[in-house]
Amino acid sequence: MLQKLHDFGFDEIDRRILSSLQERARLTNLELAEAAGLSPAACLRRYVTLLDPKMLGLGVSVFVSVSLDNQGEKALERFEKAILGRPEVLECYLMTGDSDYLLRVVCADLEAFERFLMNHLTKVVGISSIRSSFALKQVKYSTALPLRETPRRRHGPTGAARSS
Repeated sequence: MLQKLHDFGFDEIDRRILSSLQERARLTNLELAEAAGLSPAACLRRYVTLLDPKMLGLGVSVFVSVSLDNQGEKALERFEKAILGRPEVLECYLMTGDSDYLLRVVCADLEAFERFLMNHLTKVVGISSIRSSFALKQVKYSTALPLRETPRRRHGPTGAARSS
């Protein structure tokens, strides 16, 4: 089961480590330990690698709005199951508003997107409409979370999280 950071007792040292890594991901463990004020052994953590899609030949980003025939639980589950198996779909959100889902799709080119659309997305049962918007330019992209703005949370007697 995945847990949120506050469930781990996320403290100021954790914030310093994560902030340092977000600012300079290529820090050595020794540099990270110095930035966090810890010994190198205490800084050993898991790392995530982010790849530049353009460097991998995936230069086309498409935002796809999908509306379903109905929003019943089975229809939502069927759509989500179909999308979870598609590697070109990097993100999928259940939405409020005009569409039921918003997808972020990356492809090598327009032909690759057309193949995804025609061979996969349009084959999902229950879709009533698909609208695609091609990104012309990425103005901002960040994986850095606003750690300094995240309120520290503790668990109360019932286990429910509360702000401090």
